Amino acid sequence: MKILVSNDDGVFALGIRTLANKLAKAGHQVTVVCPDRERSATGHGLTLHEPLRVEQAEGVFDPEVTAWACSGTPSDCVKLALDALLLEKPDFLVSGINHGANLGTDVLYSGTVSAAMEGVLEGVSAIAISLLSGYPNFQPAANFAVHLITALETQPLSLPVLLNVNIPPVEVAKIQPPVITHQGVRRYFDQFEKRVDPRGRIYYWLAGEIMEEEDAEIPMPVEQAFSSPSHTVLSRALIEVGQRFMTDVQAIKKNHITITPLQGNLTAYTALPSIDAWKQQSLKEVPGTAKY
Repeated sequence: MKILVSNDDGVFALGIRTLANKLAKAGHQVTVVCPDRERSATGHGLTLHEPLRVEQAEGVFDPEVTAWACSGTPSDCVKLALDALLLEKPDFLVSGINHGANLGTDVLYSGTVSAAMEGVLEGVSAIAISLLSGYPNFQPAANFAVHLITALETQPLSLPVLLNVNIPPVEVAKIQPPVITHQGVRRYFDQFEKRVDPRGRIYYWLAGEIMEEEDAEIPMPVEQAFSSPSHTVLSRALIEVGQRFMTDVQAIKKNHITITPLQGNLTAYTALPSIDAWKQQSLKEVPGTAKY
């Protein structure tokens, strides 16, 4: 199969090199288009006010891999690959292997996940794969990526979603089977360290550590949801589905490989009936608009 590989850690990162070479050895036609330097936590940013530059990256990957290094963001790389560099649309896009977790609300900042999402928006089946910090061996993650792509080739998904995969930072014998999860929450305690550069100008360096991990669902007990007249059959069903599956942050603590389906639509469907009821009470009349 034709596979496009990208990341946010840059062209020289061990994760992407391990992934691309493993996919090529498995018999796939692999093209890498990724940032020419570290571009982590750039989210889904695009470069609009300066040109994108791209050069072939020779000697970085195995000879079977065609590789390009781009001056832009991860999303730039995927757009450029699909619309300018590749002669044919790829069968799959794999983003990673990221150096560190992309769990819970990390996905809102992640360039790795955003690169995969850009593929989904362009109609390409996509996977984002990350290895949690603390274990330097990327081979288990690369092996699972090959296994997952084989499964998707045999039985493809019919939904426009990306699969966000996280690999626990333990040796192979301790890795638990993959589980389907839903998105959890990771909150960080942000710290801005104030520094002074050699010219006497003040600057700040952002650092943070995980403060809290929990469920990402809108907090409403099932009993309340089922008794509330403002909640529809759909919202109740969504709450029930959420309770059937662990969050990604819960499952990774048990050393499971986590697979979380993500989509570009961020609508909080379970909140729609409640917000609509609130609107009826609070926004009955808005100055300058027709009455409704």
